[in-house]
Amino acid sequence: DMQSRRPMDRLVCGDVGFGKTEIAMRAAFLAVESGKQVVILVPTTLLANQHLQSFKDRFINYPIEIAALSRFQTPKEQTKIKQQLLDGKIDIVIGTHKLIQGSIKYQKLGLIIIDEEHRFGVKQKETLKKIRGQSDILTMTATPIPRTLNMALGSLRELSIIATPPQGRSAIQTFVNEWNDDTIKEACSRELHRGGQIFVLHNDIDSIDNMAENLKTLMPNIHVRIAHGQMPSRELERIMSDFYHGRFQILVCTTIIETGIDIPNANTIIINNAQNFGLAQLHQLRGRVGRSHHRAYAYLVIKSHQSLSANAKKRLDAIESLEELGAGFMLANHDLEIRGAGDLLGDNQSGKISEIGFNLYHDLLKRTIDAMRAGKKINLDDPINHEIEIDTG
Repeated sequence: DMQSRRPMDRLVCGDVGFGKTEIAMRAAFLAVESGKQVVILVPTTLLANQHLQSFKDRFINYPIEIAALSRFQTPKEQTKIKQQLLDGKIDIVIGTHKLIQGSIKYQKLGLIIIDEEHRFGVKQKETLKKIRGQSDILTMTATPIPRTLNMALGSLRELSIIATPPQGRSAIQTFVNEWNDDTIKEACSRELHRGGQIFVLHNDIDSIDNMAENLKTLMPNIHVRIAHGQMPSRELERIMSDFYHGRFQILVCTTIIETGIDIPNANTIIINNAQNFGLAQLHQLRGRVGRSHHRAYAYLVIKSHQSLSANAKKRLDAIESLEELGAGFMLANHDLEIRGAGDLLGDNQSGKISEIGFNLYHDLLKRTIDAMRAGKKINLDDPINHEIEIDTG
């Protein structure tokens, strides 16, 4: 792709922990060796810092200048990095949406890598494409949004799937239940008994302290701490570092942990009010555990089965049933069927596939693209011939 005459625009779909970062590193290395600059766009500052450390460790023996641009830096530090990008002194820059602001100029931009594509809006991604020029684009995700998946299935974008899991990795056992103190205590006790750590996701800052106190009441001798995006940057960084090094057992947090946080010793996650999350988000959150050889567990806690909307029930049924390794792409297909495809030429990232069904929609899309490639006129009034095989025994 990167040696082709036309700019690359490839989507790499691989489950959490399947090696997408390795692909990004190799692509970045090729671009830098060709004398180009690389932009790596990530959704959170925590992930930017983690990538910065990973890339520096990987390229420590090469003369490659790597920097991150994030809110953790002072305005003076940010200004210096922007000038170095313009002067071509930085080869790889990692950051959030700041990297696509008009105030940042690049001397020789050659590759744009979008990590966790589903976390960015259409307008952000299209703005990035406007500044790309002839640069290659590599997009990575575990669960592409319906609009992106639809473009890939329709051959409007190149698609690669990483289907092979790392050796020794086990599937994450997933449960959907209403909140029950005994169940929560049992789940935590099992993880703590084997020396592990636990994420408890509670995505409401106003009541996150109450959740932490409830857990302390259930398990008085356990060290519980809180992390969320409105905390001072240094404090948040310190808490995440302490959790990584095993200095406390339970982290009560918001969705700030959704992307890129790699804690191999944390193998149980409890997601409160799971009915409020989308399929891609649930899969990403579930992927925060199970990153070692230990069996991992995910508890999706809901208010009540009776209060679930039809779509929420479909999402939870899908995430509970598709717990095997590599389920991200299959979940993305479920998401495409539930939410629709979105506008290929507009801003909507979901649409109305449900009105005609996913299979029929995909057949219509494929027929139209095949006709366009063959230079034929498209007549949407032509009947669709479906050959239905009936097993008569």
